[in-house]
Amino acid sequence: MKAASRFLIFSLSVLALSLPALQANAADKPLKVGVSAGPYGDILRETARLSEKEGLKAEIIEFSDWNQPNAALQAGDIDLNNFQHRFYLANQSKARGYKLSALDESILVPAGVFSKKYTKASDIPDGAKIAIPNDPTNAARALLLFQTAGLLKLKTDAGLSASILDVTENPKKLQIVEIDAAQLPRSLDDVAAAFVSSNYAYLAGLDLNKALAAETSVIEAKPYYTLVFVARDDRKDDSQIKKFISIYRSQPVKDFIRTKFNGSILAAW
Repeated sequence: MKAASRFLIFSLSVLALSLPALQANAADKPLKVGVSAGPYGDILRETARLSEKEGLKAEIIEFSDWNQPNAALQAGDIDLNNFQHRFYLANQSKARGYKLSALDESILVPAGVFSKKYTKASDIPDGAKIAIPNDPTNAARALLLFQTAGLLKLKTDAGLSASILDVTENPKKLQIVEIDAAQLPRSLDDVAAAFVSSNYAYLAGLDLNKALAAETSVIEAKPYYTLVFVARDDRKDDSQIKKFISIYRSQPVKDFIRTKFNGSILAAW
């Protein structure tokens, strides 16, 4: 009996000594934040630098494929991501059954219709190819901007659900090709014009001020291109996640965005 008691006391002592070590290991584990390749990662890395000063370690993980950050988040491989707007999240969650929550807004990312061959949309010849993203929500956004450029007309009620099937007028008989968003800047060598969001435009050295058409009104276009932080439903109230987002949405990070991107990317707070 005494031996059993001594064993119990010993076991409890070991457990008591182990708990602080386990807690320390948990505290040392970095918050993993997923992002698409490009300038979004620059902002997150600056946030990680600032957060480390406040005792929060963060690891920024870049993905080359827009489908990967949500899959990794759902699988628990990362803790948070920041690369998408609410419409993209809703579409992916519905299609793939993700249990993910949109949290605070991060940045505004206006897009443009760019061309290496033409300076005006009206100069694009009949039968030419134009490129749009191959994911439904950003394809809709692209079609709406091509409509703004005067190249297409869509059904009046198409809105954010617009697809190629909603094109009602295509007077130049343009060929609309769908391409992975990350490849759209490269496609400019082969197509007459392409829709490119600011992050990829920035990497490719494209100037939004020289686009054939651009989402220039922040107020009108905000629902299309305001990015949000996203976490799993069961982690949306996590204190580390909240702390990281709070540091991101601070004045020093806003100043970093303004200085580095000169208006091509805007803070959403």
